Formats: sequence, structure tokens, C-alpha cells
Amino acid sequence: NTIQGQNNSSLDPITTIEFESTTIDYGKIEKGSDGIRSFIFKNTGEHPLKIYQIYSSCSCDIVSKPEEPIAPGETGIIKVKYDTKKVGPIVKTLTGNSNIKDKLFTLRLKGEVIAKLQ
Repeated sequence: NTIQGQNNSSLDPITTIEFESTTIDYGKIEKGSDGIRSFIFKNTGEHPLKIYQIYSSCSCDIVSKPEEPIAPGETGIIKVKYDTKKVGPIVKTLTGNSNIKDKLFTLRLKGEVIAKLQ
């Protein structure tokens, strides 16, 4: 499974990333609710942090990711949107490609979409 996209990661100096949380727990969310949530992260390294690409295994859309490099000490946001039209458990994984040591980071969505309460 080859990953397409910007592949300049070998040219960028390595930095470090720290997420407030790598899991978003929707808890029990009603069908049709607003599924937009944010992952907040900080560049804890000494070089600009670049998020090259984010891959989703699922019906969750990546709403936005930082297009510009995040300076050392600064924070950034990755917004995701889970489609709440289907009732059932939320178990999703997203993978991001960045100029960090391991290249990839993993983000998870969990919870349950329940039928609207009458």
C-alpha cells in the first residue's frame, strides 16, 4: 500500500509533536448530530513541524489540517468530521504523515451513534 502525496519528509529536519489527546471520544452521540471535533497538538521540537498528509480509513472526513509549518512551541489543530447518519459504534483510525522521527502518527475516534431520543 503506497502512500502518495508530498514526500519531502526526508529533506525536512526532524521535530517532535505532542497531542493533547490522540483519541476523540464522542461518547453517546445522537444520530444526525454535529460530528466535527478537533485534535490539538503542539510542536515540542526545535524545527518547524509539517503535517504532509492525513489518511482516513473511514467515513470520517478530515475537515482541515495546518497547511503552513507550525513553529517550535506553537500549537496546531486537525479538524475531523464523523458522519453521524449511521447508528452504531464509532471505531476509526486516522494516520498522519509528518516530519517526526517515526514519520507517522495515529489518531483515533471512538464512541457510539445512537438513535434520536424521542
